[in-house]
Amino acid sequence: MEEIQLSVKTRNQFGKEKIKKLRNHDLIPGVIYGGKRKSTPIEVDRKILERIRRQHHGEIVFALEVLDGDKKSSRCHAMVREEQHHPTSDKIMHVDFIRISLTEKIEAHVPIEVKGEPVGVKKDGGSLEHIIWELSVTCLPTQIPEKIVVDVTPLEIDQVIHVRDIVLPEGVVANQEPDAIVLSVTPPHREEIPEPTAEEPGEPELIKEKKAEKAEEEEAAESESKPAEKSKQE
Repeated sequence: MEEIQLSVKTRNQFGKEKIKKLRNHDLIPGVIYGGKRKSTPIEVDRKILERIRRQHHGEIVFALEVLDGDKKSSRCHAMVREEQHHPTSDKIMHVDFIRISLTEKIEAHVPIEVKGEPVGVKKDGGSLEHIIWELSVTCLPTQIPEKIVVDVTPLEIDQVIHVRDIVLPEGVVANQEPDAIVLSVTPPHREEIPEPTAEEPGEPELIKEKKAEKAEEEEAAESESKPAEKSKQE
């Protein structure tokens, strides 16, 4: 993985109002920490950082040049540990960098990209299920792949690709369980239509209740009319 050069400035503005003013000038507040050195508050040019994030997917190794006003700048290698985004515009609101050593292995997350169309989908109407979208790996920062391409063309119905089936570059080791399923081809969904029955559908309960009530009323009316007819005959 190539190193991306990025210049940042130390930040001396703190507090809600000052941070808001900083963002209004297209600057992103952030911090650099780790590497047995004290944390350094910084500000980053929004347009430059967002352009880099658009052009490079997955983990990025930054060669940071930290400018401290008129003082001599310092340099370090770092990776983004966390980004905070605006809930509606998705703009980066805050960024945390962690210092790294190019000679020490680290954990990274690499996106998985699918190549081709499975036989089970193309010919048999199945569906490709993408279960794991990022693979956790351990390697040197300079060995982090930008992405992992998986060819799914040979997959037939009910066939799967496990973590152990993925061929990784030299020096890169997967951290996830070898038996974990990354991709699978499932059979086409067939909707079962119930067979018609010879029996007539039963009456709804409400209609049954109404019929029962009507029968009771008719029976009561008939009982009341019988004594009256008897008196008339006498």
